[in-house]
Amino acid sequence: MFEALAMVCLESTCHEVLAPGYEAATLAECEAALIARMPEGVTAARCAASGPALEVEEVAPGVFAHIGAIEEPDPRNGGDVANLGFVIGDQSVAVIDAGTTRHVAEGLWRAIRQHTDLPVSHLVLTHMHPDHVLGAPLFAEAGAQVVGHENLPRALADRQEGYLLRLGQEIGAAGFEGSGIAPVDQGITGPVTVDLGGRSLTLTPWPLAHTGTDVTVQDSASGVFFAGDLLFEQHCPSLDGSVKGWRAVLDQLQQITASAVVPGHGRVLRPWPQEVAIASYLEALQTETRAALDQGLRLSDAVAIVAQEASSHWDLCSTYTPRNVTITYTELEWD
Repeated sequence: MFEALAMVCLESTCHEVLAPGYEAATLAECEAALIARMPEGVTAARCAASGPALEVEEVAPGVFAHIGAIEEPDPRNGGDVANLGFVIGDQSVAVIDAGTTRHVAEGLWRAIRQHTDLPVSHLVLTHMHPDHVLGAPLFAEAGAQVVGHENLPRALADRQEGYLLRLGQEIGAAGFEGSGIAPVDQGITGPVTVDLGGRSLTLTPWPLAHTGTDVTVQDSASGVFFAGDLLFEQHCPSLDGSVKGWRAVLDQLQQITASAVVPGHGRVLRPWPQEVAIASYLEALQTETRAALDQGLRLSDAVAIVAQEASSHWDLCSTYTPRNVTITYTELEWD
């Protein structure tokens, strides 16, 4: 397979990025497509053998998941640290989350093209965090409608500058080029059905929980449920919303029937429902923070003791638990 690479220049720096939609079985076919239609806003492009695709697992017929590393983004992993997915219908494809960088999104695009040449009609962003959204421009360029929670556009606008600065520093300029925020075409306020032809997806926005922008996706044909970061496995949970709200939403998720659940981080969960370790972690976070407040402990003292035993069962909690305690302390302080 061959693909098109477009030269993009920002200020004094130029780099090549994948131009989606030019994939072909031969070099000549790819070059002919470029001659017929140059990518918008690009003055130079060339065709080359296709680059590496992300590894994906077929969770159910036509439903695929990529399992990201349980790590913080860095130059070695290139930001490939979140679970992503796609669902293939008879007429089009929907992608669930776009990854931390354009490079990760390009790998996901190639994985899709290994299984179908149908157009990608939708990109669903499950929440605002950068490891799930900064690869979105590639799919927007391919013509996908970007869908998310009604609060997502404002949340991304408020955080865009900080996300780009921090992730660019963590991953390095070479691995981060072309990454960014894509405009949200549809902000949903209630359950929405997306028709891919022969199968539909139900998109559900949730109240304040992991964040204020959480959306889940369930495939009607297979029953596979994409939970985004409302569920974590192995990777320490990351709170950016309400611990009380998250526990309430988690109770509702336990009422859902699914053939398999793809969390935002960690292994695919089968069967569902099942007991999940995140429930115990969130309970410890809330009850131990409440106890610290009742004892009159300052935030700095609470951070040192709250949820320490619960954190020992997860990776990366030395980074995330202090943040989680800080947010929980602030939430519960005025109860």
